[in-house]
Parts: sequence; structure tokens; C-alpha cells
Amino acid sequence: MTTSSSAAPALPGGAHLSYRDGQLCMESVPLADLARAHGTPLFVYSRAAILDALAAYQRGLAGRRALICYAMKANSTLAILKLLADQGCGFDIVSGGELERALAVGADPAKIIFSGIGKARAEMARALQVGIGCFNVESLAELDVLSDVATGLGRRAPISIRVNPNVDPKTHPYISTGLKGNKFGIAHEQALAAYRHAAALPGLQVVGIDCHIGSQITEPAPYLEAMDRILDLVTQIEAAGISVHHIDFGGGLGIDYNGDTPPAADALWAQLLAKVDARGFGDRQLMIEPGRSIVGNAGVCLTEVLYLKPGEQKNFLIVDAAMNDLPRPALYQAFHRIVPLQLPAAGADAPTWDVVGPVCESGDWLGHDRALAAQPGELLAVLSAGAYSMSMASNYNTRPRAAEVLVSGDTARVVRQREAVADLWRLESV
Repeated sequence: MTTSSSAAPALPGGAHLSYRDGQLCMESVPLADLARAHGTPLFVYSRAAILDALAAYQRGLAGRRALICYAMKANSTLAILKLLADQGCGFDIVSGGELERALAVGADPAKIIFSGIGKARAEMARALQVGIGCFNVESLAELDVLSDVATGLGRRAPISIRVNPNVDPKTHPYISTGLKGNKFGIAHEQALAAYRHAAALPGLQVVGIDCHIGSQITEPAPYLEAMDRILDLVTQIEAAGISVHHIDFGGGLGIDYNGDTPPAADALWAQLLAKVDARGFGDRQLMIEPGRSIVGNAGVCLTEVLYLKPGEQKNFLIVDAAMNDLPRPALYQAFHRIVPLQLPAAGADAPTWDVVGPVCESGDWLGHDRALAAQPGELLAVLSAGAYSMSMASNYNTRPRAAEVLVSGDTARVVRQREAVADLWRLESV
């Protein structure tokens, strides 16, 4: 580390994101070099960080009949999907578009599970035609429609029912999915009747059960409670003569955004598997749907400081990244650490700023009350930006979406070109 700069802070993302001689690096690549070469805003991902996060799940499930289905809504960039497919992952999708993205990187359709509450008939038909592994069905009405689509194609759709166990995941309300007031799944109390209905429909084949209680969960207790409720249901369903071949426990494991301390994936699964074994279900195929915990801390968003705007009540540090690039703060009041690419000199003045973007909305902010020693033209990194950033990005204010770069060791390659302004109206007509 440089001795002329302030002490380097510990960063989320492990050893793959660190300061070297005062310069913030992703693996062995200085991030400032990438910003200068490709412009900002710019998303940069670490291949090693993605593989390390995946490896924790693989260790936790070693020796089991298990399939890790990456929840691609977290980040659906083709290079990341290809990396995970090459590691044997399946995919959890929630739209026909995500199905096509997975197929575009050579994913095995039999390893794809189709979740989501609003599947259209055309999406169902396409998924059946390519041989999808399973539909996670979320309502009685969807059971009826899927059976109708499947019989029209002369097929039987493999299904599991997503059960809403009414377990509080203790997370932000917008990313809680397992409570009675959430739109997802079929209520625990109605699940057995739903399975009986599904088993009687000619176009369906019951193959499993699914549960997903939310996202950014940072403690094991909600998972353990949900697992007990799901395993209780499996017992009831099979007592009714309906076989359950796989049990899908969803995803939702949190990451470190701001000192959060979620359990490691392998440690969490040691606890969950102990319960599965104790309940007599250790021989079942298991499925899980991790997303954020695979890619979240593997990515950063680089941005340039445009202006400093001191004020009577607030000081504003205006950058070129905005809510259209990184929507989580505007949507969830989410916290992302923001750090300089070049460590400031020891003792440098670091006023408190609200870090905001150029979009014409008061909700366009990336961080409140951040102590930063930054000047116009300097570069910052918004951390933990690998999940629900680029996949949720928009063109609001006619802003082109950012480029993306994947780093491996000391090499970096562009995996998505920056949009040109003309791209934004290419499909329009006057």
C-alpha cells in the first residue's frame, strides 16, 4: 500500500477488490484504467468473485442431488450467464426474454425453471417446446391455463407449486415475497388443495414444490422456519398420493452492502441440510435459486465527478451515473458504498455530500451523507453493483445504458458495448 495516502478501507467483495499502491483494482486491473479506456458510467465485474461465490454453494451441496439455478433477474448479461452455464448451473427465469437469453448461451433447457406470477400463453408454449425442466406455478388460474396450453401441444408440463409459507424474511418490504400480503405463490393453507387440483389436470405432471421468501436475507432463521413448513407440506402432499420428486428452497441470501453479515452459503446449507436429513428427506433432489449472492459483490459501477454544489442544508456531489444506471437507491432507499478510485492523501479534507446523478428527479441519488474528498474529474466506484443494477437499468432521460467489462486476472474485455444515443430510437418511427 502507498504510504502517502490514507489507510485503505476494507471493501465488500473479498480479495478481488482492493487498493494497490493507492489505486482501486478489480483483481489485477486498475479500475481507473478501465474508466479512461471505456468511459463512465461503467460496470466492471470480477470473474473470480463470481466463481468464488458459486463455489460456496457447490461446497455446501457437495454429495447431494442438487441443482443450482442462477436467478438471472439479478444480472442477465450474456457473458455472466455463459460463465455460470459452463460451471453446470441451471437458470431460474421469470420471462420469455430471460428464457431466450439462457438459450442464447447454450443453457440446457432441462436445467431451466420458469418462475413468475404472470406467464403468458406464448411464453408457456415456447418453454414447453424447448423442453423446460419445470414451471414454478403461482396461482390456481395459472395451473388451468398451463394445462390447456400443454394439452394443445400434446404435452404434459412439469410443474411445482410455489408455496407462500407466511414467513417474515426480515428484509425490505419491496423484496419480501413470502408473507400473506405478497403477490407471490399460493398460501400455505391452500397448497394441498392446489396440488390435488394440479394432479387432476390432464396437461400437468407434478414434479416438485417451490418456496422463495424474499431477497437480501441476512440470517438463517427465516430459511429454517420456511423449510419446516415446506417439509410439513411435502408429507401431507405425498400422503394424498402425489409424489414430490424435488424440493426447491429458492434463493434470497443477502450480501454485504454496509457491514451486513449474512451467513456464508456453505454454512447456511450445512444448517438447512441437517434439518432436511433429520426430517427424512435427504434423498430428494434439491434445487436452489441464488442470484444476488452470486454476482452482487462481484461488480462495481464507475462514475466521474461532474460538479460540486455546496448548499445551506445539503452539499451535492454530482456524478455522471444516475438512477437509470443504478436504480436500487431510488427504488429501495438501498445503501451502496461509494469510494474513490485513487485514495486521497492522508489528512485530506472530506466534506459530507449527497452523491446524486444528472437525471431530472429528486429521487436520483446514489448515496446520502457520504464523506468524500473528491473534485470534478475524479473517479468514484459504487460498490456491490453486480446485482439488480444493469438488469434494471433504463433509458430514462434518453440516457444510453452503460458498457460492461469482465475482468479475469490481469485482463479485461468489454462484454456489452455502450449504447449510442441513436440506438435508443432505432425501433421508432415518426
